[in-house]
Amino acid sequence: MSAPTATRRAAGARYEEFACAHLQRAGLAPIARNYTCRYGEIDLVMRDGPVVVFVEVRYRRDGGASRYGDGADSIGASKRARVQRAAAMFLAQHPALADSACRFDVVAIAGSGPHAELHWLRNAFDAS
Repeated sequence: MSAPTATRRAAGARYEEFACAHLQRAGLAPIARNYTCRYGEIDLVMRDGPVVVFVEVRYRRDGGASRYGDGADSIGASKRARVQRAAAMFLAQHPALADSACRFDVVAIAGSGPHAELHWLRNAFDAS
């Protein structure tokens, strides 16, 4: 793994931890982190009462100044489809959760260090 890739992964892990801690303070309980299957990856899988929440964490160092918009804007139709397929696979592998209500949230983090801002978008997109 190259140094920039390793640095990016380490930063991603830090911001996923930041998002997870925020969601836990809000009452969600973690189920899984970095769930990976052939369809893609889900950053966080959490429980909000009876609801299974699939969370995509997006980070933008410049506070959304990239050409792709802020973190939430960077989730296009193909990414949403991959997350939805991965969520279906997760539920198939966890039959105790298969009949649970589900939602897809996005946690967009902008800035860095103590000045990072977190925006939690509940039900950011629907399963099609």
